[in-house]
Amino acid sequence: MKSIVIIGSQWGDEGKGKIVDWLAEKADVIVRFQGGHNAGHTLVVDGITYKLSVLPSGIVRPNKLSLIANGVILDPWAFLNEIALLKKQNVEINPLTLKVCEKTALILPVHRNLDQAREELSTGSKIGTTGRGIGPAYEDKIGRRSIRFGDLKDTNTLKERIKNLLIHHNIIRRGMNMPEVSPEKLFSELESIIPELLPYSSPVWLEINKLNKGKKRILFEGAQGTMLDIDHGTYPFVTSSNTVSAQAAIGSGQGPNSIGYVLGITKAYTTRVGEGPFPTELHDDVGVQLGTRGHEVGTVTGRTRRCGWFDATLVKQAVIINGISGIALTKIDVLDHFEELKIGIGYSLDGEIIDYFPSSIEDQKKVVPIFETIKGWDQNVCGMRILSQLPKACINYIRRIEELIETPISIISTSPERNDTILIHDPYN
Repeated sequence: MKSIVIIGSQWGDEGKGKIVDWLAEKADVIVRFQGGHNAGHTLVVDGITYKLSVLPSGIVRPNKLSLIANGVILDPWAFLNEIALLKKQNVEINPLTLKVCEKTALILPVHRNLDQAREELSTGSKIGTTGRGIGPAYEDKIGRRSIRFGDLKDTNTLKERIKNLLIHHNIIRRGMNMPEVSPEKLFSELESIIPELLPYSSPVWLEINKLNKGKKRILFEGAQGTMLDIDHGTYPFVTSSNTVSAQAAIGSGQGPNSIGYVLGITKAYTTRVGEGPFPTELHDDVGVQLGTRGHEVGTVTGRTRRCGWFDATLVKQAVIINGISGIALTKIDVLDHFEELKIGIGYSLDGEIIDYFPSSIEDQKKVVPIFETIKGWDQNVCGMRILSQLPKACINYIRRIEELIETPISIISTSPERNDTILIHDPYN
């Protein structure tokens, strides 16, 4: 059976949650493979809105297995809070339907403190971090100081890991005039929630391997977007992990051959939260209209998203980096009733035409987008579920995007509702 990897092809917020939830109907298991609770996935099912940050988006589907794999960093308090909120919405969650890999590194209060303090003290351009401790937690993972989910099983081991971690953090806190954290205090905070956490602990990598051998359909769910990838994004205005499709294998403990179909979730225009370059950004009434119609407010941050025209050059770059098989085009309905639309088809850099987004910060500041104008449509497509129902101008816009990014559009989303979706090519077949 074919596994599917879901990734964002822009700067995140492309609508991955809805598409994962929609595809989860045919999947047996949904695996979250990177990032932390800085992600924000909003699902609308039968008029009920579910907001997820760390749990796989398939969690709202009954009788599905949801796995949090080793590539994720987990805030245990946020994890338990999200479970409690979903249970209030009558979502059934228990250790049989949700498992966390023993190798998953934890986000702790010291990480949140450091993240927020650094952003406040920054004298240059701010990164635009969510302040949830993601970056510092990944730093500790690379620095081999992390406390991992499996460490919670043995209190003696946990105490030693905490002491080792705080040797590093308290040195930094002294230098930033922040009060030191006692090992006893951090241990006590963790100890109080261990009984709630441990039932979810599992060798998830082994579980996935067994599911693969059993020919089960696995849906790998990424967070953020390609242009926020630590290596391939608009560095340094990026997240702290690899967000590209190859991370699905590394972040779940599987070989590269575990990756099947790569579905790139792509918004019909472009948005970005926080700081960093954005060539096709609009600073006029059209940008405001896009933000208002698309309800462009970050699920996690609450910040208003910057809005601009579709950047085909950027998405084509994401197609290459991820090996994208097909695109799920979302929020096409937001473009209803525009007399004309524009698509970024390239950049001008110092008078030279280029067909990629450069990695140099200075070059990123200087690129000027080259636009192509295309006719809009004066009709509501919101809620349409059949391709032939779409206005001709809308179909022309979709086909032009396909031509420019050289990748087929497999799925079209016409509203936040689960079933307002047009299937053109089934990723499972």
